[in-house]
Amino acid sequence: MGQSLCICSRSSITIDNKRYYFIQKLDEGGFSYVDLVEGAQDGRFYALKRILCHDREGRREAQTEVEMHRLFNHPNILSLTGHAFTERGGKSEAWLLLPYISKGSLWSVLEKLREKGSSMPESRILHILRGVCEGLKAMHDQGYAHRDLKPTNVLLEENDRPVLMDLGSMNKARIEVRGSREAMTIQDWAAQRCTISYRAPELFNVESHCIIDEKTDIWSLGCVLYCMMMLEGPYDLIFQKGDSVALAVQNPVAIPQPCSYSEGLQNLLSSIMVTNPQERPDITWVLNQVKSLQGPDGGSVDTNRV
Repeated sequence: MGQSLCICSRSSITIDNKRYYFIQKLDEGGFSYVDLVEGAQDGRFYALKRILCHDREGRREAQTEVEMHRLFNHPNILSLTGHAFTERGGKSEAWLLLPYISKGSLWSVLEKLREKGSSMPESRILHILRGVCEGLKAMHDQGYAHRDLKPTNVLLEENDRPVLMDLGSMNKARIEVRGSREAMTIQDWAAQRCTISYRAPELFNVESHCIIDEKTDIWSLGCVLYCMMMLEGPYDLIFQKGDSVALAVQNPVAIPQPCSYSEGLQNLLSSIMVTNPQERPDITWVLNQVKSLQGPDGGSVDTNRV
């Protein structure tokens, strides 16, 4: 997680008997803050995610996020260096110590390309997409789904290796919905935890008797691929204008023409973004298609760029 560095404070915290100095604030959301900290012993930078736990349920959700991190040891999933639960000023907080990735998110890279009037080469798209697929496959293989995949939740290492972050919305991939009450509960949960312009169609209007599974991630993956190709998500403008995303996702995604990318990449996007989740491919199929598009050399890519 990262931006430019500026040492402006030396207040400190302790996690797992190790001291870390606060450097600066990196980001903040509705219920969490991310600070840049420096290890007193190793001198390395880390991202400290502080989650505000307003009640017992909030603490349980933070604990679940910790457990999700611990499930995986994968190069495309952000690792957890340490954690602690603490009381500060009468408020309970969960502290998650994470690696600091200075290049920042995929979204920040796409923003810079858009500002320059540039685009992302297909080889680079496939390189990043393959890593995202590898991370998702690791999750799906263990029976979990990310549920909030989007460009801001994909960090990029210096070599463009993507790392999936923000595991706070992760849960069991397969959810059996039995009745209208359960359907409404899941729909309300999705409205809070799954970003609207990357949310799968089946989560907008959850049926009373159905199965919600990891295919929600496949839809979001398609939105991320579209964003890398067009430098904006397929439903970003619809949301910004105040129009109905729930209605828009019921129609096939339109790829603006003329399109400079290969027919193979366009076909992959169309295959992923299918409204009916039962007709959507699984992550293994998508990963194999990406590898095929890359070719036998794995799609060598110049990563020394924005």
